Amino acid sequence: MKILCEKNTLQTAAANVSRAAASKSPVPAMEGILFEARQGNLKLTAFDSKIGMYTFMEADIQQEGSVVLPARFLVDLLRRLPDGMMSIESDENLSVSIRCGRTEFHLIGLDPDSFPELNVVNPRQTIRIPEGLLKSMINQTVFAVSTSDSRPLYMGVLFEVGAGELTMVAIDGYRMAKRNEEIESGGMEPCSFIIPGTSLNEVERLCAADGKDEVVIALGDKHASFSVENTVLITRRLEGEFMNYRKSIPTSFRYEIIVEREEMIRVIDRVSLVIKEKQNSPVKMIVGEGLLQFFCTTSFGHAEDVCICEGSGEGMRIGFNDRYFMDALKAANEEKLRISMNTPTAPIIIEAAEGGQYLYMVLPVRLREGD
Repeated sequence: MKILCEKNTLQTAAANVSRAAASKSPVPAMEGILFEARQGNLKLTAFDSKIGMYTFMEADIQQEGSVVLPARFLVDLLRRLPDGMMSIESDENLSVSIRCGRTEFHLIGLDPDSFPELNVVNPRQTIRIPEGLLKSMINQTVFAVSTSDSRPLYMGVLFEVGAGELTMVAIDGYRMAKRNEEIESGGMEPCSFIIPGTSLNEVERLCAADGKDEVVIALGDKHASFSVENTVLITRRLEGEFMNYRKSIPTSFRYEIIVEREEMIRVIDRVSLVIKEKQNSPVKMIVGEGLLQFFCTTSFGHAEDVCICEGSGEGMRIGFNDRYFMDALKAANEEKLRISMNTPTAPIIIEAAEGGQYLYMVLPVRLREGD
């Protein structure tokens, strides 16, 4: 194999696919990136048995062939090489030469035949969605997936497609994030599927925030693929029955208040400074007339602050996990938010004060007597 390519182009492509390479594996090739120079195209592939990723890039293919190069080393090397054209050449003994400007490296590659085959997605249905929109929907839901192996189904995000609308839902047992958006469904059949949060984090990184190109989601029986421009990510689907989240969302509320999102973030951020790592101390909120009072007491110290609001909670006192609440506030993107409550032990709902396509639910922390 012998190729000539632009260093920055290869650096971007290698950095993207390297995220699917295994950090440690009994199969050394799975810690690498497979280079395949065929028919005028250079294809880069990485696969860690859970996520597979490949991309095509422009290159001058002077001699066809293939070789596996260690992913971490390659990414570090490309970051340090000077800008400009570079060459990669390998022979039948897997001896590899990498040259860029006056810099030259020689190393031994891995046998491409030892690289595992990616999972095949035989699509039964495809969904098309603008990449900027998909990036936004992932950002506003994936933070709420579970990190516990004891509930593997909730380590993913539920996709529901139907009636010209896409809904994404994440639940971890203590909170829920839901985002919906109208999409062009065409003759698409209603369906639902669950994608691991780790896979969606990689999809989100591939999508441009202002991207107008479409991401094509292809659904197979056990796997799904996300095609973003020249890059394809293949992931397994999580199998099982997702909870009926609609039944857990309250339909009426005793108290509704309107807050400035940025001000509430600053106040909670200050009060939670006394919560040290591994502590589970809740932040306490008293919902008064036009004013929210926040308190937090730990073995480290005590903090309190206030936040202006519209509305009243008649002095109701409620406790919550500061990180869960802050994640929801940061994911919301409107200046004013509506926070709806019923009792100190009922779910807290966070939505846009007007419009908005998202809903966050946080379960309160039960306070002890005297808190």
